[in-house]
Amino acid sequence: MPAAASTPPGPAEAPAPLIDVRGLCMRFGDRIVQERVSFSVGAKTIFAIMGVSGCGKSTLLRHMIGLLRPAAGQVFYGGTDYWAGDLEARNRLRSGCGMLFQSAALWSSMTIRDNIGLPLAQVPGFEGAKRDARVAEVLHWVGLEEFAGFYPADLSGGMKKRAGLARAIAASPPLLLLDEPSSGLDPISSRGFDELILDIRERTGAAVIFVSHELPSLLSIADDGIFLDADSHHPIAHGSARQLLDHCDHPTVHAFMRREDLAATDRDYASEKALP
Repeated sequence: MPAAASTPPGPAEAPAPLIDVRGLCMRFGDRIVQERVSFSVGAKTIFAIMGVSGCGKSTLLRHMIGLLRPAAGQVFYGGTDYWAGDLEARNRLRSGCGMLFQSAALWSSMTIRDNIGLPLAQVPGFEGAKRDARVAEVLHWVGLEEFAGFYPADLSGGMKKRAGLARAIAASPPLLLLDEPSSGLDPISSRGFDELILDIRERTGAAVIFVSHELPSLLSIADDGIFLDADSHHPIAHGSARQLLDHCDHPTVHAFMRREDLAATDRDYASEKALP
């Protein structure tokens, strides 16, 4: 009896994105902030959320991390619908994210060492010397090893952000969410923070999603991104900042990327479209 023919193996199934946003609608009461927001972010990608002030960038970040419930749509972590589970399941999914808030949100009554150790208290096996060693390691990565015993009030704004980043990565989450990481920094410090983000990505393999309207940062570190429009209340462009700068002719995106007057750009765009 002839042997049964073996079935050739099919192509390997692609891993689920770390985070997958599908048809998200964000609303406060009757006011729509953004709707029809869809994108996904895979491992080691640096993804930018772009747009003018007030378009909903930080609000989108808060929806993604589970601090706000969407009016419609879904947020998937590794293929699992975040809002479909109970509180315990949601907390488990959220533990895979590290978050740096715009203000750094450090506890003022705790030293930098203790602030950074907070996430490790929720991780089994990170007690005592192992916890101290991990805190020392991430402090070294962000250049604050000499300030472990200081309090947040003793640090500059840029140092607080670096401490907040160290806390965000302490438990080795696969996904980092950063809200305006270079906001309030001088150009040299801002560039240094961009390089730090790239270094952390290489050290940890984490994907990074960051909110920013700082063009140098967007152009230097973003692999991909989405542009939110404040007028139409939905995304109007996808791609890296460099791609949008070079190829997107939407007047709002064009003005943002080239730092031009939007009204003048809008008139030029309408004139070009009217040409035969």
